[in-house]
Amino acid sequence: MQVALLGGTGDIGEGLALRIAAETDHEVIVGSREESKAVDAATDYEDVLAEHGHDVALSGHANDKATALGDVVVLAVPPFHVTDTVDAVAAELDAGTVLVSPAVGMDKSADGFSYDPPGVGSVTELVAATAPDEVPVVGAFHNLPANRLAHLDADLGIDTLVVADDDDAKRTVVDLADDVGGLRPVDAGPLANAPEIEGITPLLINVAMNNDDMHDVGVRFL
Repeated sequence: MQVALLGGTGDIGEGLALRIAAETDHEVIVGSREESKAVDAATDYEDVLAEHGHDVALSGHANDKATALGDVVVLAVPPFHVTDTVDAVAAELDAGTVLVSPAVGMDKSADGFSYDPPGVGSVTELVAATAPDEVPVVGAFHNLPANRLAHLDADLGIDTLVVADDDDAKRTVVDLADDVGGLRPVDAGPLANAPEIEGITPLLINVAMNNDDMHDVGVRFL
């Protein structure tokens, strides 16, 4: 498959790009609002991969071109940019595209981070409400530690919860996640369950902030 990472120059975009490129046969496309940033990031990721013995080519494009090329399109953008990003690339989305949302709405206070969902219940559901009706939306990769993803020498040993209303789209993302070594996809049901999943992320960040030996904490279900 061709996996397009919109906002692929950010932390979670970098981690997913490196892991998917290093450990799967899927083609990785880095997207950005500025094509030059995407091209530069793709080159940087190739250099990191080469340092770890992976001779893999990545491409960089503006978000709309990346979307047009992608079979799976991951919205690796901050939550406050998801609707604008979906609107900007909507013409390139169709029923054959699987749109993935990993974004989580959060607030920060002196005590730490708290979950701040949009009015529809979750960022994942907001993406589904914004995307064209025929485009299946999947929630996945919400609770992953970006630094751990990006350090290719680190063992993952973590789970990602996957939600969707379209079974075929969910299976596509489950298979993609399963191709990444140490990342186990877990079916968490329909999109309506996304708030509970997104709400785990601020908890993990708070744990990481308050424990010196848990900077890159994830979740594992036993």
